Amino acid sequence: MGKKYLLVSLEDERLKKFSEIFGNKTSHKIINFLAEAGEASEKDISDKLGIPINTVEYNLKKMADAEIISKSKNFFWSKKGKKIKMYLLSNKSIIISPKSKNVISEIKQIVPVALISGLFALGLKFYFENETQIAESSPAMQKAAEAATASAAAIPANPWIWFLGGVFFVLTLIIIIKAITHFKDIK
Repeated sequence: MGKKYLLVSLEDERLKKFSEIFGNKTSHKIINFLAEAGEASEKDISDKLGIPINTVEYNLKKMADAEIISKSKNFFWSKKGKKIKMYLLSNKSIIISPKSKNVISEIKQIVPVALISGLFALGLKFYFENETQIAESSPAMQKAAEAATASAAAIPANPWIWFLGGVFFVLTLIIIIKAITHFKDIK
């Protein structure tokens, strides 16, 4: 099942379509007729409103493109064997937002932070690997390294993994908070 609303920002091209449709007297008559009748064919609308069928067809196409009306699942066959489509109003609310908030643009703001944090975590990894290699390379340093490892046992192994995990945890929280505020703005 589709969305029950149409979210349109002020920069969206669909807003122009909406203004053309709602500013057009013929479209307005068709919308009122469909609201009362429920569903109707192009011919029914043309006959009941006294509007030429090509005008009705043009307006119905514009309204269908803007998702204001939709084609019904019901249809019937004409005497000539042509399929006659039925139209009805879409049960959707139109929401006009002042500024378009795109999820992709929100993620693009977070990607540089994630990349810089990842590079920093790699730097930490190489730093701690070099520390252990230097400590193990000389015999005199080996005794000091053994003493240092006893006190360093309290420090978790691979601190860069913990750092990277913390970064991803914080970024996930930021994304969740932004998503929640975005959906609250929609409502």
